[in-house]
Amino acid sequence: MPLNSEAVQGLGPPVCPHDLEGDTAVLTQSTEKYLEILQSARQLYETEPDWVTFFREVMGVDGVVRRTFTRLEDLTAFEKSQEFDQIQKWLVKLREQKNATDTESEPTRVITVRLPKSMHEYLRTEAHDLRTSMNKLCISKLLQVIEQDLIPTERTGAATTMRKPISSPQPQPSYQHQPQQAVGAGIGGGISGGAIPFKSAVGF
Repeated sequence: MPLNSEAVQGLGPPVCPHDLEGDTAVLTQSTEKYLEILQSARQLYETEPDWVTFFREVMGVDGVVRRTFTRLEDLTAFEKSQEFDQIQKWLVKLREQKNATDTESEPTRVITVRLPKSMHEYLRTEAHDLRTSMNKLCISKLLQVIEQDLIPTERTGAATTMRKPISSPQPQPSYQHQPQQAVGAGIGGGISGGAIPFKSAVGF
């Protein structure tokens, strides 16, 4: 039965076919990128690398994921996809290998994290319950995607100031020593001929 004008009024504005084509093109392009990244990760995974190499080449700063998605919103959208979830599962499988170590392909770095005693005890208990080490547990948590609204922003106040670029010292005019002005003798400690050296306060 054809729709009358009154019934059509509640359906909202008509959708332009060109808008649908544009959305479909963007969706198709994103899907193709997702599948390309997944294929690259699969090929690397099948070579059985250590997990550090897999992480660096796929998810690291210079990995295929960040090379493909240079905008934060695109990267965030990919991290919510099934393809990224599969990559995370492959990473876990590589970390479960008995010969997997942190130093096989690159040196390690150490960071110090300040956390409350209650949180430390919670992590220690959780690691014990999961039959793993606290180090592996913390790495596992760091590899997970966290929504931006769950990350507290840094508070900026008056204490945070921008450092000005250090300019080259300007040549100072030379002054002739005037013996009659003996006031500076006690301050300069016997230094004559020129200005008294000034120690910069920068760095203190």
